[in-house]
Amino acid sequence: MTDMRKILLSLALVLAACGGAENAAPTTPAAPPAPTAPPVPTTPPAPTAEAPKEAPKAEPSKPEGPKPEDTASLPAYIKTAVEAADRDDDDKKLDAGRKPGTLLQFCGVPEGGKVAEIASGGGYTAELLARAVGPKGKVYGVNSKWVLEKFAEKPWAARLAKPVNKNVTRLDREFDDPFPKDVKNLDSVIVNLFYHDTFWLKVDRDKMNKAVLTALKPGGVYCIIDHSGRPGTGSTEVQTIHRIEQKIAQDEVQKAGFKLGAESDAWRNPSDTRDWNAAPFAAKEKRGTSDRFALKFVKP
Repeated sequence: MTDMRKILLSLALVLAACGGAENAAPTTPAAPPAPTAPPVPTTPPAPTAEAPKEAPKAEPSKPEGPKPEDTASLPAYIKTAVEAADRDDDDKKLDAGRKPGTLLQFCGVPEGGKVAEIASGGGYTAELLARAVGPKGKVYGVNSKWVLEKFAEKPWAARLAKPVNKNVTRLDREFDDPFPKDVKNLDSVIVNLFYHDTFWLKVDRDKMNKAVLTALKPGGVYCIIDHSGRPGTGSTEVQTIHRIEQKIAQDEVQKAGFKLGAESDAWRNPSDTRDWNAAPFAAKEKRGTSDRFALKFVKP
């Protein structure tokens, strides 16, 4: 190729390159970057309020126990019997609820007298009777076969082995025939917290009450203390919660020929709802707090 042709060819390439650049889309210059917004200050989260702690549940309050018996106004021989230092500790623990001095006085237990208890059980009341009447007196403690077999045989036998109870005669007899014919002219007969049980044990109470009437001397006392049932319940709860309505017991005893001599409020407890089981094995810490009626009947 001649020099002239080289020159012309170079010139053509330069022109072509310039023409292509004009026809190309203009390149838009990149926009300057937007200024970065200052960081928004982060508000620290509000402290989460702690849920109030649940107050500890209060333990159910235990029923207020019975107050100790006031023995100051009791006859000296009864006071001596109740406060004897050699009484069993387990017996003494029951005294506040049982009020033994008040029982002995209300039920007409005389020094040197002849008395009996129907349903002596393990002998808590029988021993008090023995101490009150003294060595010149006489006590008859009656327990049925059922009572002895179920719970009373061992404690009753142990009780009678104590020298202080040598004036107690053990009578193993059914409650509707509690006394042999030679037991008579008694000063008082007591049924303590057991009359209601004679219902579900199917005792012939008419026969029992008449037997008590026969065994007492004229003017003698038949004393019944028992756990109160609510009005209208009658004898329907004698086994379920071991309570009886006062009117039922009172009517039955009067039907046998007794006269109502007196009532006592000594064992009343107005705060008792009378809807819980008053039996010792079920009452537990409530034992001794049941509302109880006390009736003293007199043989004409």
